[in-house]
Amino acid sequence: MSETVHEFSISIDREQGYVFRTRFDKPHYPELVMDEPPPLGQDQAPNPSRILAAAVGNCLAASLVFCATRKGVALGKVHADVKVRIARNQNKRLRVAGIHVRLSPEIDAATREKAKECLDLFEDFCTVTASIRDGIPVEVKVDGLGG
Repeated sequence: MSETVHEFSISIDREQGYVFRTRFDKPHYPELVMDEPPPLGQDQAPNPSRILAAAVGNCLAASLVFCATRKGVALGKVHADVKVRIARNQNKRLRVAGIHVRLSPEIDAATREKAKECLDLFEDFCTVTASIRDGIPVEVKVDGLGG
């Protein structure tokens, strides 16, 4: 990978059980609460897999809007349906096994052909989806446990 263009940090604190509160790097961003579904948590808020699905769907929708705008195509509403498949790996651990995204943009019939030019481009500009597809190195350290 090349030089770093931007960095940011967030903080996450356990509230109780499996409820965690995320604080973002900018004070005007609202905090985000996450929880796990039963049998671990109480399902009071979305879990990390759902946040990942939201990030992928949002990023793809935004990338489509960006591409269309650059091509001079005005999109109306853009709707994304994201379906996530969770499966067990060979070690019986739950993993995100697939993400299927269906984008439904509102496109004027007169600019539909111009918008089609984005079909081969927009996914590559989605930071989240492209990163997941390529694999993201994750370094983990655990304080106090020698890790």
